[in-house]
This record gives sequence, structure tokens and C-alpha cells, in this order.
Amino acid sequence: MSEKIIDVVAAAIVKDGKIFCAQRPEGKSLTGYWEFPGGKIELGENPEQALIREIKEEFASEIQVVSFINEASYDYEFGTVRMKTYLSRLLSGNLDLLEHQQSVWLTPEQLSTLDWAPVDIPAAELLATKEVDHL
Repeated sequence: MSEKIIDVVAAAIVKDGKIFCAQRPEGKSLTGYWEFPGGKIELGENPEQALIREIKEEFASEIQVVSFINEASYDYEFGTVRMKTYLSRLLSGNLDLLEHQQSVWLTPEQLSTLDWAPVDIPAAELLATKEVDHL
């Protein structure tokens, strides 16, 4: 078991009552699993700043972080991922897939149909019970 702790953030981006889900690309760890997009928190960043930067880098889009959903951790073979997930709103851009292999917009009830990366499962389960129309 690795002692390495990896702090990451993820965005559950909501539009028209649906949530954006992205599939991890070939050649990266956890290939093919679905996730709420985001990435590592860099030195000097708070979670919200990291999330806004990551979405800009990976999807050429701007988001607004609306509220905290949860924090979860999972012990992978490469280390322990600690992930904070935030409900977010798309401000500009089309969420172009610059790194992921595919994406889908799902209603909260449909989230359980995807094969989620283990650290994303608690957020997906929480969101499955929420109304997200108000964003």
C-alpha cells in the first residue's frame, strides 16, 4: 500500500437539470472509468481555484463553483486519492474534450448507469438523490 496522498478536486457541472460526466482516456490510470472532471490541487491554490484552472485546461471552458458536495478518499495502488467534489455551473465554453475520450450529460437518476472511478462513487450516489434544476 502506498503512503502517497493525492489531493484532487472534481466538478459536478450542471446544466438544464443534467450533470456532465467524463470518461477517462486511454493510456492514463483508471482508463475507461467515468468521473466528475477536475484534477490535482497545485501549491498555493485553494480547491475552488484548482477546479476552475483544471476545467479551463482540460475542457477550454469556464465554470463557477457553487457549493461543496462531499469529500471522499480511495486507496488505489498508486496512492490514496482524497477528492473534494463541488457542484458547479458552466459559464462559458462547450466542455470540449481535450483529454477525455467521451462525455455525457445525465439526469441525477441516470448517474448509477455509469462505471465510476471508485473515488467518484460517493459523490455520484449523493447527486443521484438531488434536484439540480435550480442551476
